Amino acid sequence: MREAIALATDGMRRGLGGPFGCVVVRNGQVVARGQNQVTATNDPTAHAEVCAIREACQTLGTYALPDCELYTSCEPCPMCLAAIYWARIPRIYYGNTRTDAAAIGFDDDFIYRQIPLAPAARQVEMQPLLRVEAQVGFAEWLRMPDGKPY
Repeated sequence: MREAIALATDGMRRGLGGPFGCVVVRNGQVVARGQNQVTATNDPTAHAEVCAIREACQTLGTYALPDCELYTSCEPCPMCLAAIYWARIPRIYYGNTRTDAAAIGFDDDFIYRQIPLAPAARQVEMQPLLRVEAQVGFAEWLRMPDGKPY
């Protein structure tokens, strides 16, 4: 956790992005590090956790990290939490809370409140479109002998 916190401070001081850092650990060894790089890369998905997960997957040659733990300087935002679930990481340790993040201007709680709403009730407009055409690709996926769900 101390390394995640140090990465957060370092990245912030170097102007990479917000004060967020993360490490992925496997068998007691750090296999990946991430710092928030949103403003440095103009990439709103370049959160510390996403960067660390991407590096861990590349380093380990896999898209699933079920034998890893994630240490992050702050409770993950909904995007990062989803990435953690997709990576199958079973345990998260975090320093600051999402309430702490909101107090310095990072209000992830807004997104947390939007998620359970019906699509029509969300602030971001969502409209189904061309579902029948979109289903063609799904049907093809089901027929693929080497299709690998993740």
